[in-house]
Amino acid sequence: MEFFVISLLNGVSYGLLLFMLSSGLTLIFSMMGVLNFAHTSFYMLGAYFAYTVSGVLGFWPALFIAPLLVGALGAAFERYSLRRVHKFGHVPELLVTFGLSYLILELVQLVWGRSTVPYGLPEALQGPLFSLYGTQFPRSRSFIMLVALLMLLSVWLLLTRTRIGLVIQAALKHPEMVEALGHNVPRVFMLVFGGGAALAGLAGVIGGNTYVTEPAMAASVGSIIFVVVVVGGMGSLAGAFLASLLIGIIQTFAVALDYSGASALQGLGMNITSETFGYPLLSLTISQVAPILPYLFLVLILIFRPKGLLGTRED
Repeated sequence: MEFFVISLLNGVSYGLLLFMLSSGLTLIFSMMGVLNFAHTSFYMLGAYFAYTVSGVLGFWPALFIAPLLVGALGAAFERYSLRRVHKFGHVPELLVTFGLSYLILELVQLVWGRSTVPYGLPEALQGPLFSLYGTQFPRSRSFIMLVALLMLLSVWLLLTRTRIGLVIQAALKHPEMVEALGHNVPRVFMLVFGGGAALAGLAGVIGGNTYVTEPAMAASVGSIIFVVVVVGGMGSLAGAFLASLLIGIIQTFAVALDYSGASALQGLGMNITSETFGYPLLSLTISQVAPILPYLFLVLILIFRPKGLLGTRED
């Protein structure tokens, strides 16, 4: 029971952090059709901005200021760069965001250096929230879960219960009609891109001090975020939420399991030795193959359900 509950909570907290990252990417793609390769770089910027601001004003002001700064940079990038290549199709968009990711990486290393920065947890988030059978669950992970759920609720209310959300959704499906009604569609898309970048920055603020803040942090989550988006369904916020939880829970449980194919066969009474055919493969434990499980999940989804779990967009 201890192993199950603690692993489940760790998996949910990790999955919700993945959702915070993937939600901005999903929002941008669903509204604009742009697959932003620099999205995790905005996540990294959120962590570094929060580290700098927290050193001056403290963590709690940084929690609000850093995402706003990242969102402003994202909006500026859309206005002065991405918008200029949007008319040329998806490939130039991918290339310009890919180039932006390398530019941000080099700038981060120039400003903050190549090593880890001491971006620590505030005192209020240090220590355990509760103990279960002697195992402690940290406050920082529970804070990630709280912020992610509040963010999900806020985005859902914004898109479905406000005039701004109606304009955003209408601009996606009928941009000419929205322009005829007097709305500035390019400005709407700029705000959507900036909002998606701000969500990534928010994930960086709380993920940077919970895990680690370093120049490699963007690359470490870059591939898994695209797995989440594809598995959940391109453009589906609900699908990204479901896929994030599934991948987070699966990976967390898998890392803690030391069972292998060889031990399972031995439990069935079979004699498995180092001379057995395929023993190197059979001897691999679940914890050893845990890092590739999300990508295996991705391959299976692409084979049996190409649109993803809850996807609707085909382009």
